[in-house]
Amino acid sequence: MSSCHYTTIKKLPLNFFFAFRSPKVFSRVSPSSAFFSTDIVGEKPILVRDFIHSALYDPNHGYFSKRSGAVGMLESSIKFNKLEGRRAYLRHLDKIYKQNDISWFTPVELFKPWYAHGIAEAIMRTANLSVPLKIYEIGGGSGSCAKNIMDYIMLNAPARVYNNMTYISVEISSALAKKQLETVGEVRSHLSKFRVECRDAADRSGWGDVDLQPCWVIMLEVLDNLPHDLIYSENQVSPWMEVWLQRQKDSLNISELYKPLQDPLIKRCIEIVDLEREHSTHGARAISAARSMWSKFFPKPRRSWMPTGCLRLLEVLHGSLPKMSLIASDFSFLPDVRVPGARAPLVSTKGAGVPT
Repeated sequence: MSSCHYTTIKKLPLNFFFAFRSPKVFSRVSPSSAFFSTDIVGEKPILVRDFIHSALYDPNHGYFSKRSGAVGMLESSIKFNKLEGRRAYLRHLDKIYKQNDISWFTPVELFKPWYAHGIAEAIMRTANLSVPLKIYEIGGGSGSCAKNIMDYIMLNAPARVYNNMTYISVEISSALAKKQLETVGEVRSHLSKFRVECRDAADRSGWGDVDLQPCWVIMLEVLDNLPHDLIYSENQVSPWMEVWLQRQKDSLNISELYKPLQDPLIKRCIEIVDLEREHSTHGARAISAARSMWSKFFPKPRRSWMPTGCLRLLEVLHGSLPKMSLIASDFSFLPDVRVPGARAPLVSTKGAGVPT
């Protein structure tokens, strides 16, 4: 490590806490409802993804661990046939948020049971129903998706398909795991076919031996919400560096620390994203020379977010369940919301009962 170059910049305030707000990863929470960042960053620096992971899931102070209401659940389905178009729907949605002290309602909740019914129908049309149906759901929230899928299969599939099926929820939050059991348990016959494994789906050891049997994996609003890493470059031509977070001496602030790229996961992610692809194109030398000259006169720091949490989970699933069929759904954007840096996670906050 003697050859490493370290740079410290940008103090972060005491109450700066990256908390989960579906559909994206970061937001600032008031001191009254958040723990201090220095509770996460100990004596040694940590990567940004580890900071985010701890802020979300630590058993003692994680956002999901302490807030069972982090994922909203509607008491009844929205009656869309009584809404006259998009504007009426948005007004109704605004009313729902103002009436509920909930961070976010996921699409599977807002469009229940139809959203989950559509997934169930897709599975029934494409699965080999001559073998027992096995479904994994990662990050199952309140359990509405699991219940509604099992409801649909119970009512529409041959009895043997429902009777022999297995539905496994992999949920890192113990509070949400409990909620899922309660939701699915509203139909007593579902419970013998459903179980929750309270663990981190991105931890390979939790999956045990490789499962060579066909199965389905459902991930709704999961991939885009996973921890990211951040990389930094001093200017347009300087090499990328890893961003670490460290606690400042004799202070309750944390600051960024830059190190040369060494983390294998970050390196793999950069290779896949292909940040420097322009260097391999025709005329790369001329372009590189121009960029180098420009950077001397007009240096501009670069920041880029790497979806390392997403990459790790997909790698683990591919290795553990090589015959899986994957159903993943995520938000593609939020209007008028930005975080500095390329591929940055989006910020979602809630003010006056309205998510933005």
